Amino acid sequence: MSLLPAKDLSCTLCHEVFKEPADLECSYSFCKDCLKGWRSEKQVLVCPLCQEMSLFRDPACNTELKNVSEAFLLEESEPLCSLHAEKLKLFCLDHQQPVCLVCRDSKAHDGHRFSPIDEAAQDHREELQTSLKPLQEKLKLLKHVKGNFDQTAEHVKVQAQHTERQVSEQFNRLHQFLKEEEEARVSVLREEEERKSQVLKENIKELDRNIAALSDTVTVTEKELREADVSFLQSYQAAVERIQQFPLMDDPQPAALMDEAKHLGNLSFNIWSKMKEMVSFSPVILDPNTAHPELILSEDLTGVTFGQRQKLPDNPERFDRRHCVLGSEGFNSGTHSWDVEVRDEQFWGVGVLQESAQRKGHIHSGYWGICLFDGKYTAASPPLPNKVLPVKKLERIRVQLDWDRGRVSFFDLDTDQQIHIFEHTFTERLFPYISTKNEIPLKIMPVAKQRSDPAAMGF
Repeated sequence: MSLLPAKDLSCTLCHEVFKEPADLECSYSFCKDCLKGWRSEKQVLVCPLCQEMSLFRDPACNTELKNVSEAFLLEESEPLCSLHAEKLKLFCLDHQQPVCLVCRDSKAHDGHRFSPIDEAAQDHREELQTSLKPLQEKLKLLKHVKGNFDQTAEHVKVQAQHTERQVSEQFNRLHQFLKEEEEARVSVLREEEERKSQVLKENIKELDRNIAALSDTVTVTEKELREADVSFLQSYQAAVERIQQFPLMDDPQPAALMDEAKHLGNLSFNIWSKMKEMVSFSPVILDPNTAHPELILSEDLTGVTFGQRQKLPDNPERFDRRHCVLGSEGFNSGTHSWDVEVRDEQFWGVGVLQESAQRKGHIHSGYWGICLFDGKYTAASPPLPNKVLPVKKLERIRVQLDWDRGRVSFFDLDTDQQIHIFEHTFTERLFPYISTKNEIPLKIMPVAKQRSDPAAMGF
């Protein structure tokens, strides 16, 4: 059967080489799918060639015909030698190409080494697989990086929207303050205007009455002065009495003007000074890009709590194991200090961490701090051993860094006592850090409000 021509291995319904050939009772064979279509049209299974009805509802597959058809298709698909039209059964190891048996005996391959085509294919597959493995690993890595990039791109949008909303809220607060301050100052100005205008109106009204009365007296008296002597003398006494009823009054005092200096003097400075009462300054701002995914920062980036894990990009600067967050600004010179409000709960730590310290996994070195662990206050700076501190309760801690002198000091703000001091020669930038597993926030305390020096502000 393997020598049958292609037309004898073709279904008469689809005119293609048999696929899943099935035999009818009349011994004719057709593709199984073709018979299904034929039966659905005819309602009954009738041989498309002889028209004889078949009793088989589901004709059996002709396994032998199926194998022959598949072998035929496989042979038809195999490439042949371009020189001799023979099957390529060997592989020339010298030319590194498939050849036929005729090629092997030709002068072109005299003295060459050959391998069966299947063995050569297997060897080359293994060799190519070995070469492909680094590329597969690279592809896997790039897909992982792309996934991180996609996540980061989405997170950047979220960050931008959140930050824009926070900026708008901050400015809305300031705008509201300025609006209320403006309305209050304009109200005071208008009250002064109304008060002084009312006084002026009353003074003017009184002057109008006096002027009218005096004008009448003057007019009558002047008329009497122009009369004849007898008539004048007869009315003289009455005229004198009339004049004496209006003794000369003191000149009216000038009306008070608006106190422009009170309303305009140092207006911007006074508003700015009042505005300081509604704002605060934090010496350390926490960097959300460094925060462990289970740490939640406050809106003003000065407080941190422990909570449910967030879906955040695994960027290089983010801690993935230790529950830490760093300050946004590092120090490589000078003296700096900040106060932290802590709570006696499960675990917390405060201190400084050097820029090159490991962010992924455990931190084995590069930080100096004190922490609450297993109910004990401890000073930690690996690889040095931890030191239990002789303190009972801490609620507010001052961290003081003197980078140039190589000192990190910790103070209890409630007792004004030094808790611990580390001494080390620093060689790189140090960042404030907070570590916590508490649901009550640890918070950077704002700097106490102090009266500003106007001269220093340029006023």
